[in-house]
Amino acid sequence: MSRPARRDLAMILIGLVAGAGAFYALSDRPMRLTSASPAAESGHGEQGHEDKGHPEKGHAEKGHGEEGGHGAGGVELDDTKLAAAGIGLETAGPEKLRQKLRLNGLVQTNQEAVVQVTPRFPGIVREIRKRIGDTVQKGEVLAVIESNQSLTSYDLKAPMAGTVVDRQVALGEYASEQKPAFVVADLSTLWVDLSVYRHDFARVRVGDKVAVDPEDGGPPILGAVAYVSPIGAADTQTALARMVIPNDGFRLRPGLFTVGTIALSEKPVDLAVRLGALQSVEGRTVVFVRNGDAFEPRDVELGERDGEWAEVSFGLIPGDVYAAKNSFVVKAELAKGSASHEH
Repeated sequence: MSRPARRDLAMILIGLVAGAGAFYALSDRPMRLTSASPAAESGHGEQGHEDKGHPEKGHAEKGHGEEGGHGAGGVELDDTKLAAAGIGLETAGPEKLRQKLRLNGLVQTNQEAVVQVTPRFPGIVREIRKRIGDTVQKGEVLAVIESNQSLTSYDLKAPMAGTVVDRQVALGEYASEQKPAFVVADLSTLWVDLSVYRHDFARVRVGDKVAVDPEDGGPPILGAVAYVSPIGAADTQTALARMVIPNDGFRLRPGLFTVGTIALSEKPVDLAVRLGALQSVEGRTVVFVRNGDAFEPRDVELGERDGEWAEVSFGLIPGDVYAAKNSFVVKAELAKGSASHEH
């Protein structure tokens, strides 16, 4: 074979080899794509088969956050759990915001209902019929005294009904008309002397309504300012505002410190919630509103507030039932649910 012929044959062979390589490369690429696709589809199918073969696994994973009573963005607490946690419920609605002034005070006996019982004649105390703390009726015998003048005994009687709050004589002791033997007080009403600082002088007037909390778990005792002293006290730099309060059930006792709250003004608002209902969640102010057994955090916008209520301008509607007391428990449950979901 001549040299040109051999050269041509070599060129043909090279071309055939190159074409075969290109064909193999082109045919190999779709094969890899095709072979990869079934693998992915096979993996997807196996996952689907696994879920289908074990439906309880998928259900458990879905309900993991709900196992502790936590729904999407809410907390489930039934009445039993509410009672155990001390969570108090209230209904959102109109209220009155009150500007209040809190004043420290001292409980005292009503000096207009106190009497000092003094012997008519000096003598020796032969009997003691009543002691401190005893209640007496008008005309009841407190003690029997033997007069030094006549050497006869006479009864020392209570001039009014009340409670014996002091006794200055003892059995066999000499009793003089110069010193009270007993003090009887009617404790059905009491004085509360409130200390008013100078910047509040103009805000406190006779007739102002005052609420005193005896701190016994009951409602406050209501009274009114009966007297405002025109003279200040040098040691405390305050003036005295005295109120007269009923003492039903003897919930207050003379000698105790207390706090009186004067309502200075009132402003009605269309919608308000207790201050104890307000919680902060992720920097937002929320109120936990109950829906069935679930509580959901409701973002609220607030207006004015006093020491007990906060006006709600947006976020709630009248009639919404919300966690007003111990709402921090609901917040803690919500945080536990969030941590459970993240885990």
